[in-house]
Amino acid sequence: MLEEFWRNLKSGSDIRGVAASMAGNTEINLTNDVIEKIMVAFGIWIAEKTELEPNAITVAIGHDSRISANRIKNVCINTLRSMGINVYDCSLASTPAMYMAISALKCSAAIEITASHHPADRNGLKFFTSEGGISAENIEDILEKAQNITEIMPSAILGNVRKINLMDYYCEKIKKLITDNIKCEENKKPLENINIVVDAGNGAAGFFVENILKPLGANTEKSQFLEPDGTFPNHVPNPENDQAIESIVALTKNSDADLGIIFDTDVDRVAVVGKGGKLIADEKLIALASLIALKNNPNAIIVTDSVTSDYLEEFIRKNHGTQFRYKRGYNNVISMAKKINAKGGNCPLAIETSGHAAFRENNFIDDGAYLAAKIIIEMALAKSQGKNICDLIKDLSTAKEKKNIRIKIDAQKYSEYADKILNHIKNYANSKHNIKLDNENIEGVRINFTEKRHKGWAMFRKSLHDPEIVIHAESEVAGGLREIFKIIKSCLGRFDMLDKSQLQAYK
Repeated sequence: MLEEFWRNLKSGSDIRGVAASMAGNTEINLTNDVIEKIMVAFGIWIAEKTELEPNAITVAIGHDSRISANRIKNVCINTLRSMGINVYDCSLASTPAMYMAISALKCSAAIEITASHHPADRNGLKFFTSEGGISAENIEDILEKAQNITEIMPSAILGNVRKINLMDYYCEKIKKLITDNIKCEENKKPLENINIVVDAGNGAAGFFVENILKPLGANTEKSQFLEPDGTFPNHVPNPENDQAIESIVALTKNSDADLGIIFDTDVDRVAVVGKGGKLIADEKLIALASLIALKNNPNAIIVTDSVTSDYLEEFIRKNHGTQFRYKRGYNNVISMAKKINAKGGNCPLAIETSGHAAFRENNFIDDGAYLAAKIIIEMALAKSQGKNICDLIKDLSTAKEKKNIRIKIDAQKYSEYADKILNHIKNYANSKHNIKLDNENIEGVRINFTEKRHKGWAMFRKSLHDPEIVIHAESEVAGGLREIFKIIKSCLGRFDMLDKSQLQAYK
């Protein structure tokens, strides 16, 4: 059983913690000693899984732009080497590229050092095998092994280390995807006369401009924040962050670009902006990706997470697909998509509202650059017909109002406290005439508000990574969101271990 210290490092199917000393942060828990134990545990785990001797195992290691990346990478490499395991040092690389390393470099496993969109002082580890990202259960197994390590015995023979420019392989793959699907005249480049702006947020995504878009002829001169800088001086590299979104919307509009693209730190998520600064994110991004996936897969199933509206389900149905709502978490939707296909179903896409999108044709790896490339192909085709990318999803209806809020739980046993809250919300909904418990409660609690003044819905769930209750609410009527949050505020009134500051405005 995991002790509290090690349990706090588990973040869904990743490991995450505090890795750098910055003003006001908590004590570092991803120390060299902790990383070393995790690597020994991973080395044991992958040897058991592959049934290989250490000197027959090769692990590729890359990282995003975080300030603690090189420290952690060096500990990872030295520890695996000391066990006799061989290492490819891939340096700055995206998470999807690290998965590709397994096939491209014929590795046993790969590790990306990243904490996704989390603050600059955080970092973590994301593990891959030939089957894809490892599961939350695998992470728990590795951490249990790590906590029980008391002494590290080095191998008599050190593993080899070889530096690899993995991103060259990866960029060729993405360029080929675009060139194979955009026909152009002889001696011309497929993206000539197309204006694309990219905001990399000083994460790892600068390669998308320098090594993909520019060589294919796109005009990218107005792109911004391409230089890796782990302090993230301009804004958080996160396609769900308001400041980041405002930045790419303004850039796209002011540059009169055909398309704007914003990536997260390690390039496994993306949002895009159409001509004139029209944002395509969350449900709009799912709708666009679904259209792309359904092109050659009529009547297919699209797996999404649970925080989606009936409008999206209707849009997918009208475009000859079926939506399958499932749990939040990119590993959850991807695992469900794989299960559907394994049982003989036809599921070409698994996608979260956060921007994680995994295509079957791309081995179900959630890959922001791959989705961006697929959207660029559709945008180029639309432009050749005098349209823009937003025209493809113009029939998608949207809620009049929507909002996400995260309410911090101050209780020590926050998971148990969250369960009490969710049970109370169920009972509360069952006791009111104007609220109904939704029939489809895949995770957390989803309730419908039925009166004209607040017609809509809200979903409550435990955060996958933090001590928080996450609330997503939508209303079909103007002003309805205020009424919905007033009811929610009243419902949660008895819970004194919640930070309700975000609800105080609703009176």
